[in-house]
Amino acid sequence: MKKSLALIVFALFASLVLAACGKTQNQDSGQTGNKAEETKNLLEQVKADGVIKIGTEGTYAPFSYHDASGKLTGFDIEIAEEVAKRLGVKPEFIETPWDGIFAGLDSKRFDIIANQVGIRPDRQEKYDFSEPYTVSKPYLIVHADNDTIKAFEDLKGKKSAQSLTSNYKDIAESHGAKIEGVEGFNQAIDLLVSKRVDALVNDGLSFLDFKKQKPDAPVKVAAELDEPAVMGIMFRKGNEELVEAVNKALADMKDDGTYLKISQKYFEKDVSK
Repeated sequence: MKKSLALIVFALFASLVLAACGKTQNQDSGQTGNKAEETKNLLEQVKADGVIKIGTEGTYAPFSYHDASGKLTGFDIEIAEEVAKRLGVKPEFIETPWDGIFAGLDSKRFDIIANQVGIRPDRQEKYDFSEPYTVSKPYLIVHADNDTIKAFEDLKGKKSAQSLTSNYKDIAESHGAKIEGVEGFNQAIDLLVSKRVDALVNDGLSFLDFKKQKPDAPVKVAAELDEPAVMGIMFRKGNEELVEAVNKALADMKDDGTYLKISQKYFEKDVSK
């Protein structure tokens, strides 16, 4: 009886030891796998996943918007699609309102932003950018019957519709405008047309496309800044390999004529200069 009891106790002890060893091995294996994932830089991770996640508005024609069929399209969309193709991965667009798009990049909801992000010193302190891929002058836009605002200096004390984190908001504010926060260009135009604001400052290319689509809209350009804004694809800091790969893709697109083809499709000119 005592011998049988001893055998049972020994068997239970052995099974517990084996289970513990197996658990330790599994934990070690899992930790090794996690460490392996952590050692991959973002470019390697993107290529391993086969997908690059791209933050964009989807409401900013002609750069990022939905066409009549509902398809997401635009200049920035086609540029980003071509970049992804040259990286050997598929693009996954994640539509996000402008005022939340930087937070989306910070929280790693997406890998890059392709949405006409102005390259500015304050942003460069926190983020990395590709080489500029679009150059455009900021326009001061007013209602067609507004004859009191003829220059940026006339914005002082006037109400201007601006996305709160855009460089155009900073331009309007620097000239003394009272800022009316909006989610994007379309909302700003709606407020201007209905005369709920006095003006807005925005991208000249976007405005020209708007007037091409809606020539009878009662808005006009009052002034433009001589110093153009330069736009780049935005990255989180510390992803130099991905930045270099995207820069190479953009440079190759310009060299082989692909960039010019996309640019002429939307603007009938080269908007990189």
